[in-house]
Amino acid sequence: MDKLPKIALPALAGIIFIIIFASRSTITIGSGEAGVLYKYFGGGVVTDEPPLGEGFHLVAPWNKVFIYEVRQQEKLEKMNVLSSNGLDIKLEASVWFQPKSEDLGKLHQEKGEQYIDRVLLPAIRSAARSVVGRYTPEQLYSSKRDAIQQEIFEETQKIVDDQYVQLNEILVRDVTLPPTIKDAIERKLRQEQESLEYEFRLVTAEKEAQKVRIEAQGKADANQILSASLTDKILQDKGIDATLKLAESPNAKIVVVGSGDDGLPLILGNN
Repeated sequence: MDKLPKIALPALAGIIFIIIFASRSTITIGSGEAGVLYKYFGGGVVTDEPPLGEGFHLVAPWNKVFIYEVRQQEKLEKMNVLSSNGLDIKLEASVWFQPKSEDLGKLHQEKGEQYIDRVLLPAIRSAARSVVGRYTPEQLYSSKRDAIQQEIFEETQKIVDDQYVQLNEILVRDVTLPPTIKDAIERKLRQEQESLEYEFRLVTAEKEAQKVRIEAQGKADANQILSASLTDKILQDKGIDATLKLAESPNAKIVVVGSGDDGLPLILGNN
């Protein structure tokens, strides 16, 4: 009985050592993540091998694994920029990005876990200032929103493309102008809209008047042609045809031959 504690203590210490060793030698990487291996006795950050993928991994207890999220992420950035005429503009943009998985070791070695603050956000601010500085407040407020968004994306992509970051999209969510400038732009836009509506009404009225003139001219031309074609002989022949048709009618009538103004029969009837 006296020997039992002497055997149990080393055994207990061995079990504790195994548990600690196992806990430091295993790592589980979750969905949408990847691990960068750091070897204390093997050259530091591993950059010439693919990062550790999702699932369970065994590593030496003296090494360390840095876990990164490699799925698409979103970062909202608010910034103050200047327009082409020097006015202060507040811009709110959302960036969609993810680290390049194949270069995750280099990203960790050169940029570190704070790569978003060290690389991505400064690049967006620089691109936004450069792009917005080309436009007037009126363009920023209305017609150029999509163009500005695309230009900021393209310029940011040029900066981060060799920084091991994949840029997927930049969305300009809001452009805030000084209140006085915003009110002036809105007044101008309303005036332009009213002017366009007035011009539209004028054009519509002119088209309607033109239509009436064309119809009137057409009727005048038709009457002129008809008048020119109705000679005395044609009118006399038509009168004779009408007289014959009336004479054939069963209705009671009186026909006075040669009593009309043109020598045509004059037909009198009570029906």
